[in-house]
Amino acid sequence: MTTTIAVSKETKEMLRKLGEKGESYDTIIRSLIEEIGWERLDERWNRILEKDEFIPFDEL
Repeated sequence: MTTTIAVSKETKEMLRKLGEKGESYDTIIRSLIEEIGWERLDERWNRILEKDEFIPFDEL
């Protein structure tokens, strides 16, 4: 099932430029969402590493 999402012409053009020939807008948007998800996970791990103390495994 598909839906329609309204975007400005500028946004549509930006999406088109991000994609490759023959790639659907759905695929482009999914790729962007996945990339952001990994970036957020990386940021979260970096915050944990900066703020928390860790006990070496062999000291447990």
